[in-house]
Amino acid sequence: MTARLEQQIAFLNEADKLKSIVRGTTLCDTSRYENSAEHSWHLTLYALVLADQAGPDVDINRVIRMLILHDLVEIDAGDNPIFGTHDPVTTYNEEQQAADRLFGVLPDDLRDDLRAIWEEFEAAETPAAKFAKSLDRFQPPMQNLASGGGSWVTYDVTYDQFEAKVGRKIAIGAPGLFDYARRRVRAWFDKRQ
Repeated sequence: MTARLEQQIAFLNEADKLKSIVRGTTLCDTSRYENSAEHSWHLTLYALVLADQAGPDVDINRVIRMLILHDLVEIDAGDNPIFGTHDPVTTYNEEQQAADRLFGVLPDDLRDDLRAIWEEFEAAETPAAKFAKSLDRFQPPMQNLASGGGSWVTYDVTYDQFEAKVGRKIAIGAPGLFDYARRRVRAWFDKRQ
């Protein structure tokens, strides 16, 4: 076995740890909380199925690459639920350190390529990254709606908090999905009052 292949397999084995990171969102059937690997897989499926919601300049294959990589840093940094309490500066630093370690396991060319894709997602400046980030914010509310409120109930979220922390990020890269979500989420919160 070559040294390159050893590094690739070591990275893949390390990535398996993402299956152990529990998120703050339940499965749609509320049977348990999802893990971060399931979330990443589900987002790639969202990208495939909802590609028609992306702008014409969005490369869906690049979006899929971003989404399968975007939460790998949670292996070291953990999941920080959007409505939870955490220090953004500390989270940023922990995620950068995690990215250094995790992508550093790979051969240099793969390390640089995959790290650049991860960084692009984090910056959310390119059309592909904006759409990917929108999907990352769109999927949990869809699960919350399917599960009777999910993490909104857990974190005592208001509609205004949803709009501020999630809605705007969906709207930037996927305005049609935001319109869809806004109507349904607003109805859920109105019914709850």
